[in-house]
Amino acid sequence: MKTLLSAAVLAASLMSATFAQAQDWPTKPVRIIVNFAPGGAADQLARLIGPSLHEALGQPVLIENKGGAGGNLGAEFVAKSPADGYTLLMASGGTVSINPHLYPKMTFNPAKDLVPVASVARVPFYLVVRADSPVKDFKGLLADLKAHPGQLSFGSPGNGSSPHLAAEMMKSETGTFAVHVPYRGAAPALTDLLGGQINFLFDPGIALQHVKSGKLRMLAVASPHRAPQVPDVPTLDELGLKGFDADAVFGLYAPAGTPQAVIDRVNTEVNRILNMPTTKDRIITIGNVALPMTPAEFGRKGSDDFKRFGKLIRERGIQGE
Repeated sequence: MKTLLSAAVLAASLMSATFAQAQDWPTKPVRIIVNFAPGGAADQLARLIGPSLHEALGQPVLIENKGGAGGNLGAEFVAKSPADGYTLLMASGGTVSINPHLYPKMTFNPAKDLVPVASVARVPFYLVVRADSPVKDFKGLLADLKAHPGQLSFGSPGNGSSPHLAAEMMKSETGTFAVHVPYRGAAPALTDLLGGQINFLFDPGIALQHVKSGKLRMLAVASPHRAPQVPDVPTLDELGLKGFDADAVFGLYAPAGTPQAVIDRVNTEVNRILNMPTTKDRIITIGNVALPMTPAEFGRKGSDDFKRFGKLIRERGIQGE
């Protein structure tokens, strides 16, 4: 009886300490590490919610970019940071669902060393070419790929990134081939598309401004449903690739062991911010769709994508850089 009583007292004291820690948190600036280069979808989303999160938490929210190794450098930095809620990761879901398939010798385990905190947005991928390209539509792109196998190239934010896998899915389902050119983020890939160094791109939304200005032409959306930003642009599913779904979910992660009360606090604040009309509109503007979830829902999405993309990676023989 004494043993059980002691255990109960210990458990209660630990819960009380954790709650007190969460009540006091934060007492200093919170850092959000973006594991890709500035200008990409993860960076834009972090900087979009940062000011509102600062206001909600009463402490500065600092955004830092630590790109490289397909997002692993920034993710590892967060995974090995103190689990006190002061260092968070803004990343594509590919960090936990794709990278473990690509890098067998990772120095951390995303599934064990990071915990989902808050989904921020569903990121559709837009198939774009230069406006002066002879390719006018998706049918024309397929014809060009088949007529010139291996002579066309496409860019991505990195080997095994979600936009890369979108292109590999398209190639697999259409029996075509194009050369993959990996970059250290979506922004550098977009720059080279605009400059004519590559032929097409699955873009996470940052190219929309260039589509509107007439510099780029959008051929399709790699989502199950049309994107609200471009309702007149068909999905690849509509264009014959049935069931095509390359969407990614971007969100916040924390080091494993972060107090649950802190995770719940961040999740609550982020979801509140995402439900604000101004936030929804701004996320729409950058080509994404606000997607509030509970930590458990966010985690299940990562697990489902881990299985789905793992199958594609094995079939296509994709390896990390």
